[in-house]
Amino acid sequence: MTYHILYNPMAGDKKSRSKAAELPALQGAACVYHDITSITDYAALFADLGSEDTLVLCGGDGTLNRFINDTADLTLPCSVMYFASGSGNDFMTDVKTEDGQTFLCLDEYIKDLPTVELNGKAYRFINGIGYGIDGYCCEVGDKQKLVSDKPVNYTAIAIKGLLFHYKPCNATVTVDGKEYHYPKVWIAATMKGRYYGGGMMAAPGQDRHDKDGKVTLLVWYGSGSLRTLMAFPSIFKGEHIKHTKMVAVHEGHDITVTFDKPTPLQIDGETHTDITSYRVLAKAPAKV
Repeated sequence: MTYHILYNPMAGDKKSRSKAAELPALQGAACVYHDITSITDYAALFADLGSEDTLVLCGGDGTLNRFINDTADLTLPCSVMYFASGSGNDFMTDVKTEDGQTFLCLDEYIKDLPTVELNGKAYRFINGIGYGIDGYCCEVGDKQKLVSDKPVNYTAIAIKGLLFHYKPCNATVTVDGKEYHYPKVWIAATMKGRYYGGGMMAAPGQDRHDKDGKVTLLVWYGSGSLRTLMAFPSIFKGEHIKHTKMVAVHEGHDITVTFDKPTPLQIDGETHTDITSYRVLAKAPAKV
């Protein structure tokens, strides 16, 4: 058996490969390393693998997102493991079964994933869609990464955005055919897992193994900057949903969110700018 290590050279303070080499499970094993940012033909890579081999993804949530979309139309030739070595690791936070866990099998988690459609193109996602202040934070963070190697302080970006820079939008939301209207929307996130944004429990009631495949939409709306800022820390423990006068939660399979002006959006931490609308289609698990 050979382990094929697909690592993201930019993940984990650019130490993803070296961290992977230290994994106890790989010690003494035959390993081949592949820079995931350089892979242009997964079909060719998979053609050289057998069922006895193992793929190991090394990186964070962005690495996961890249892999599930680049391989969306392919049949995986072997089992896929995941080594969480990114900066946020929201997927691992959601699914880990023990403290300190960083290595697990991905096979059951990358089936029947929901898709989000932006400007006519569909993307799969494994954690969630952030639309509003969360997308804004990713956009600003990306700009900071271009000019500095220092870790991005997303909390500081969020605070400054809430107080000064980010302007909330009005939104029209449709969930399984039922329409809602929300003023002054700060967040309109649709979640497959519970966590996003580096540890925020945006959807505490969401089950990524829901038997019907439902996803959760969180809408934070109607509140002013200071009130929003005061309540915002509660999202890290999932307690923001208690603020029912400014937080709405919906579950469904077909969710569309439309803002009244272009706004940044993030998919598993990957930024898309100037988005006015997105549509999520959740896929029910295949019956065995």
